[in-house]
Amino acid sequence: MRRSLSRFPLAILALTLFTLWPLAAHAQEAAGATAAFDQALARGPAFAAAAAFVGGLLVSLTPCVYPMIAITVSVFGANQAKSRLQAAGLSSVFVLGIAVMFTALGVGAALSGAIFGKFLSNPYVVGLIAVVFLSMAASMFGAFELALPSGLNNKLATVGGIGYGGAFVLGLVSALVAAPCTGPVLTGILLWIAASHRILLGTGVMFSFALGLGLPFFLVGTFAVSLPKGGSWMLAVKWFFGVVLAVVALYFLRNVIPFLQHVALPGVVFAAVNAAAVVIALGLAYVHVAAEKRGAKHPEWSKPAKFTSIPLAIVGGFLLITWVQLPKAQLQWMNSEADGVRLAQAEHRPVIVDFGAEWCGACKELTSHTFANDDVRSEAGRFVAVKVDATDEDDKQVNELKGKYKVVGLPTVVVLDSHGKEAARFNEFVPPERFLAAIRAVD
Repeated sequence: MRRSLSRFPLAILALTLFTLWPLAAHAQEAAGATAAFDQALARGPAFAAAAAFVGGLLVSLTPCVYPMIAITVSVFGANQAKSRLQAAGLSSVFVLGIAVMFTALGVGAALSGAIFGKFLSNPYVVGLIAVVFLSMAASMFGAFELALPSGLNNKLATVGGIGYGGAFVLGLVSALVAAPCTGPVLTGILLWIAASHRILLGTGVMFSFALGLGLPFFLVGTFAVSLPKGGSWMLAVKWFFGVVLAVVALYFLRNVIPFLQHVALPGVVFAAVNAAAVVIALGLAYVHVAAEKRGAKHPEWSKPAKFTSIPLAIVGGFLLITWVQLPKAQLQWMNSEADGVRLAQAEHRPVIVDFGAEWCGACKELTSHTFANDDVRSEAGRFVAVKVDATDEDDKQVNELKGKYKVVGLPTVVVLDSHGKEAARFNEFVPPERFLAAIRAVD
């Protein structure tokens, strides 16, 4: 008997809230990340992989991926399998094909990270990225459909055939078919991976994203479940992704438009007003989705609620993020490594050398979260602190320093003892407690 997943959207919502709740709970401490995955990585690779998995799962619910599930499963033969084990095997191989394709994209992004990082310091490139994000947001809000031509989709859907080999090939092709619909999450992950420069980490996160995307295919193919009919609830998924994309676009523009860097005001009142705007936007979004249901009493409320909720959510969300990132008390940094080393040698003091860049989200997370911690600042007062801005990768002097300290990616924080020997090194965001324990052990 075919089982119904009538509560499937509710389960997705619960899983999303469970994964994203720590981000909300620590919002004031999570400033400086360029995207949600920077913040997820700040809490460990496992959390980043979980966030990517949920992102892939949510992408599978978008209108141009969701309808593919039942059709695609029937193409590679899972519905005609002789046993549950065979159905699971076919479905697993199909999902593996999806994972291989998306993981290859992640590895490519990680390998090109250095070039990508250089591009992210160019205002024209940042502007282009913002336009892409805003275009995808407009697509999520219904301005136009972002999908491959139907004729090409139909041809690609017949590739592969029945069997394990066919299921794998069809998985590869389905990843290409679904790619235009994964922009809201996939593009953000690729940007994050490219900035992190970590091949292994990028591979794991993209694989996790692909598993999330492929989970509904696996469930349908293995257990012969029937998915809930597409309806107004899918509008909520699109609204959510559209708002996130628009906020990310503004965040990118913030690095090249000075005005956007100074729109937030200190104080709880500013935060409360914008939080209220987001809450109101969520309420209006609910009205919009409810009005689209069949038999709704007031279908005419849908468009006014939708178009009122979108700007409230985008502006309120962006201003909240900007408020969280307002400068806090920092260490007294020196900008010259040579002067810092000479001072440390003359006074027999240990040294902290921090390599960062404007496009590096984890670097900003270190600055606003770890280095701003009162205990860290107190203990680090006996160190000579040197900050190296590696935004311009053509800067000869910076490249010489990166060679001297064997810096292969950002962020990199090198801790030297009072004798000039390396005592600790960090190549990712570290919480204040861990960093504090490390520098306390340095003489």
